[in-house]
Amino acid sequence: MTTIGTDVRKLTGRIGAEVVGFDPAGDLDATQVAFLTDALHEHKALVFRNARLDDEGQQRFAAHFGELTKAHPTVPAVEGAPTILPVDSERGRANHWHTDVTFVLNPPKASTLRSLVVPPYGGETLIANAAAAYRDLPEPLRAFADTLRAVHTNDYDYVQPPETVDEQERERRAQFVSRKYRTVHPVVRVHPVTGERGLFIGGFAQRIEGLSVTESRDLLRLLQSYVTRPENIVRVTWEPDQLVLFDNRITQHYAIDNYDGLPRRLNRVTVAGDVPAGIDGRSSESLEGDASHYTSVA
Repeated sequence: MTTIGTDVRKLTGRIGAEVVGFDPAGDLDATQVAFLTDALHEHKALVFRNARLDDEGQQRFAAHFGELTKAHPTVPAVEGAPTILPVDSERGRANHWHTDVTFVLNPPKASTLRSLVVPPYGGETLIANAAAAYRDLPEPLRAFADTLRAVHTNDYDYVQPPETVDEQERERRAQFVSRKYRTVHPVVRVHPVTGERGLFIGGFAQRIEGLSVTESRDLLRLLQSYVTRPENIVRVTWEPDQLVLFDNRITQHYAIDNYDGLPRRLNRVTVAGDVPAGIDGRSSESLEGDASHYTSVA
């Protein structure tokens, strides 16, 4: 895929591409935005190297793809920048598979991550193609997944067992669940633009509707194992001045904690999304929590 002076080079067979010869700090016209949108739909995750962006530039770039959300429903934003979430190793580590903010009714449609402080080794981000995972399912399991809905919530221990956390981590957790959210989403989501079907689960999915917690964990673990197959993953190695854009509607990601406690900081800006729908056309439903202060519905 090419446009004038720009090349999109695949990073793996199933997910990820590097955009070469394109400056995300520049003024994008409608043709360029359409080009990047098509590339995003095809490759699910786009990497831009030597992207010399500041906070304002990252927000301006992300806004080409839709209205921005606030930084997070419960976690504070960067001071003076209400749409930027600091992803800082000193404030906790998201080393679990997840799709951003699926515990609200309409999670972001796209996320951008920009490197600020990069450790000399480790700290990569894994991004998985949930559509490829769905296609990998054996037909009987795929047909079963098509019928399921899952409850997503921010109210659970998703990083460390409670016995191992210190006072600082307890305060972070209290902030994270200061407003509690529960939303029922289809397990198989239909992408609103491409029509692809993808497994819409990840770490915030805690229970299958109609099943016990024990039954749900077994089934979610089975489905999740297809998402995290190595064939479905791209491994992004962070460099200074790097920007990553990924489609939050049909991917999951995981920040690897393999850098010996060294500083690692990214800034995240997300684009407002639509309400997910399953293959039967039935939309997601909010069970608890109002996120209107965080995002509008695209």
